[in-house]
Amino acid sequence: MSAFAVLNPGGRDPAQAFPNGAGSPQDPGHPPVNYHAYAACCNGGFYRRVSEIPAPTQAVLVLLRRKGLEEARTAIRDLKKSGRRVLVSWKESGLHQVADALADAKRHDIFRVICREADGFLSSTPDLVPLYRSAGCKTGTFLPTPYPVDAPAWDFSRNLEERAGIFIGTREFSVPSRNHLLAVSTACTLGPVTVINTDGRAGERLLRSISPEIKIVNGTLPYPEYLRLIASHRLVFQLDRSAVPGQVAGDALLARVPCVGGDGAVDRLAFERLSGPQIDAAQLAQELLTDDHAYGREVERSQHAALEHLSFGAISKRLAEFLG
Repeated sequence: MSAFAVLNPGGRDPAQAFPNGAGSPQDPGHPPVNYHAYAACCNGGFYRRVSEIPAPTQAVLVLLRRKGLEEARTAIRDLKKSGRRVLVSWKESGLHQVADALADAKRHDIFRVICREADGFLSSTPDLVPLYRSAGCKTGTFLPTPYPVDAPAWDFSRNLEERAGIFIGTREFSVPSRNHLLAVSTACTLGPVTVINTDGRAGERLLRSISPEIKIVNGTLPYPEYLRLIASHRLVFQLDRSAVPGQVAGDALLARVPCVGGDGAVDRLAFERLSGPQIDAAQLAQELLTDDHAYGREVERSQHAALEHLSFGAISKRLAEFLG
């Protein structure tokens, strides 16, 4: 599919076209994941100004942000005047993030106006579909953020004997629904643990208080390096209950590593047996750490599900069908 764009009005990410789809991990710019992936899977582009969008583009997904609703409303009206079809989606779409954004009557009113004026919505999680509908969207669908599991360049897998330990998928101690403290504490009872710390010295001290054995990686990493770090582990572990799109699970798919304990949209589609509040995450993690056959089956199962429901080919086809 072509002639599709994602617009983040007033956002920080610069304009970026994806003529080669997923491209290569060595390509400059934002990797083709999250909302950039909607554009990349269609060989489209990601922009922050209406004026940057190429003239042939007939359908645009406008991202909504807590501090950018006024800009989004203006952008939608400009796009509609130019005859384009306009869809909307929350950029930060965890339930706690959307609740925070709409916990203000003025912002909620603007959101309802946006939904009535847009042609529809694309929800990156099934949990937000009722919200868009109740706010006045005419039509819409749940469409998970795609991952280039069907692009060989994005296969970061390693041999099983090169994988060891547990990578913690969450980072934020301060967000209750992330259950980050519980995830780290639980994982430390199962084996060696690696955590990325973005909370500075306070976060490092807290992690050390949980266990002095934790391997701490301070600060963020370039995306390919981050995927290589994940791929060096036996599994990814989290206990997130934020109903997010599921980037952690998507990252695990590219690393060909099982992801245990999340409840994001990608988790539910690719790691159904390993996700949700009903599972015993610690027991499943222990099984995957010790049983090579069970481990291999889970990797194979998740890749099959991802190719069917989350790959660039699958999502571009669904998007084309939705847009008609």
